[in-house]
Amino acid sequence: MPHVTAQRERRSSRAAAMSRSPSPELVARMHRLAQFIEAHADESLPLARLAREAHLSAHHLQRTFTAVLGVSPRQFQAARRLEQFKARLRDGDAVLAATFEAGYGSTSRVYEQVTGGLGMTPSAYRAGGAGESIVYAVRETAFGHLLMAATVRGVCQVEFGDDGDVLVSRLHDHFPRAAIEPAEESSREPLDAWMDALAAYVEHQAPCPSLPLDVQGTAFQIKVWRFLMSVKPGRVVSYGELAEAIGHPQAVRAVGTACGANRIAVLIPCHRALRADGSLGGYRWGLERKRVLLEREQHVHPKCPT
Repeated sequence: MPHVTAQRERRSSRAAAMSRSPSPELVARMHRLAQFIEAHADESLPLARLAREAHLSAHHLQRTFTAVLGVSPRQFQAARRLEQFKARLRDGDAVLAATFEAGYGSTSRVYEQVTGGLGMTPSAYRAGGAGESIVYAVRETAFGHLLMAATVRGVCQVEFGDDGDVLVSRLHDHFPRAAIEPAEESSREPLDAWMDALAAYVEHQAPCPSLPLDVQGTAFQIKVWRFLMSVKPGRVVSYGELAEAIGHPQAVRAVGTACGANRIAVLIPCHRALRADGSLGGYRWGLERKRVLLEREQHVHPKCPT
């Protein structure tokens, strides 16, 4: 059939064109674009912007850049951004300041770039945070004292309580072998911004912030915490529903224990987990705080979908 033969020839022609090496001019253009990406690695660089910079279509740019550099423009930018982040740390920048300066921002999950997973290495965690550097700050909020602590990868502890000194003591108890220090001026600004965002949320003034997290637990605990982070404000889930959702329908009691082991208040929203009869159950930071959080969320998001 002539039209089938023609289609095959066109496909063969396109495949041959794609298999040919880019011209020297295109190779040079891709290397110039790589320099541009490196110089702007801390910025948002959508493919459309890079295509305009290279005077190519987005599709042609993606294919050619990958052929020349071996990675996509997005992967190249991520690698350069991470290199800059680590370089700032080596130069002595405070970890949170380095996070901001490298362009990750308060809502980016830099820990995924650093470790490829949810937080601190298991060996460091099991060793009481040995080898980890942790900075923290404490302030008063409408929920009482708020302590926020962070490592190079993100927030590792968020606690509410009536006594700031007790919260600091808990932090040391949790990471007995880590180097724990109050945040100095260079790291205080981004940590303050994160605390501002969280305080504004619990005080019913702003959306819940999405901050970089650095947590570690068992595989089961992480399943529970990840699912909790998918439960939207204004919604709740029973411990039984949570157990079924993560594929362990018989592990209701273990789900409750995992919620109790969570040390990152609100950002991992274990307050949205209730008993089967709708009663509050437990809460590390007090049932009154849990009740107020739920009432505020349900008032603002009464029809929020799951």
